[in-house]
Amino acid sequence: MERNNDSVLAEFVLTGLSAHPNLQTVLFVLVLWMYLIILLGNGVLISVIINVPHLHTPMYFFLCNLSFLDICYTSSSVPLILDNFLTVRKRVSFSGCMVQMFLSFAMGATECILLGMMALDRYVAICYPLRYPVIMSKGVYVLMAVGSWVAGIFDSMVQTFLAIQLPFCANNVINHFVCEILAILKLACGDIKINIISMTGSNLIFLVIPLLIISISYIFIVATILRIPSTEGKRKAFSTCSAHLTVVIIFYGTIFFMYAKPKSKSSIGADDQDIADALISLFYGVMTPMLNPIIYSLRNKDVKTAVKNMLGRKKFSDRM
Repeated sequence: MERNNDSVLAEFVLTGLSAHPNLQTVLFVLVLWMYLIILLGNGVLISVIINVPHLHTPMYFFLCNLSFLDICYTSSSVPLILDNFLTVRKRVSFSGCMVQMFLSFAMGATECILLGMMALDRYVAICYPLRYPVIMSKGVYVLMAVGSWVAGIFDSMVQTFLAIQLPFCANNVINHFVCEILAILKLACGDIKINIISMTGSNLIFLVIPLLIISISYIFIVATILRIPSTEGKRKAFSTCSAHLTVVIIFYGTIFFMYAKPKSKSSIGADDQDIADALISLFYGVMTPMLNPIIYSLRNKDVKTAVKNMLGRKKFSDRM
């Protein structure tokens, strides 16, 4: 990547999570184990949705996009995390750091918008069930998904471009285990006001607005469900939203700690605050993608049945 600034840095050094060799090994095994579960769980979910015709609906199309997002997000950062657990000097090139930051930020921003789109889908399905096939036609929900991807990638391009323009001087130690944008901004030896303004605008568009859409959608959803006369009808309606709502709570509960209030260089906290931010980022970056397919599988009978049928067919074919 070309830089039009006075930066003399060719690489960054990551502090990681721990300098203790034994703990590094434990963390390596733990993160690797979770990464494999992420690939397996989300891969199975994508395969089931693609291969089972009756799951070709807007809700499962969005879920397929969410699973693919989780695989992309973790694949953009976990290999770097695993490599750093095995090396004493955790180096990463400037261009490599910017690429990893771009991919991670793009996937995170896209997921924010996508969760908002999924809430709108549930709103239409429950509040306007008879008009749902017309409103949520294939052209509409595909456009909603594509729009989420385009918006997230564009936002990441803007934030990465602004970060590249910053001058970086002698300090090249990132107090993080990946190239996280807020940790990188703290190292800049120039004015980062434009970056802070841009990040604030990004937070408004990609965090606050989708959360408002989700909140308003669920207000109408709950009001509609409460008007359903039968208890069984209420239970079925709630069950179609419970998995999405659980994912939203976990996702936004962690991401708001990291991006809701971007800090300027003058407000850099102590090292323990940096470690706490890193741990929250690890939870957001690894635990959430691992939990998503589990949540959707456990709370969805259609997915559980489809997985059992697919595995059953595979076992039968292996015996032949």
